[in-house]
Amino acid sequence: MAGVQNQLEIKFRLTDGSDIGPKTFPAATSVATLKESVLAQWPKGKENGPMTVKDVKLISAGKILENNKTLGECQSPLCDIPGGVTTMHVVVQPPLEKEKKATNQPKQNKCVCVIL
Repeated sequence: MAGVQNQLEIKFRLTDGSDIGPKTFPAATSVATLKESVLAQWPKGKENGPMTVKDVKLISAGKILENNKTLGECQSPLCDIPGGVTTMHVVVQPPLEKEKKATNQPKQNKCVCVIL
């Protein structure tokens, strides 16, 4: 019976309302491993899909989950019902490197001087 309690059934809800899963994971599974699973199972042909694990944010019980935490550490006693399916929301947030590069460059001010 203890082995069953160490397993969590999770489905991942995408922003368009579709789901990945449900799939069973051990409580010792890291959030980073969950993100890898989401990447591997991402529906083909969906726009704005994540490119890397860093692009994926998982939200459970209103909290953004940290990569170094395990499922057991992230469990909410109020939201996770033993034997039930836990829904985690998936948000894709690609890195903002292009925007950062653009904002780091000095702006060129254009002045119009009129000499009389």
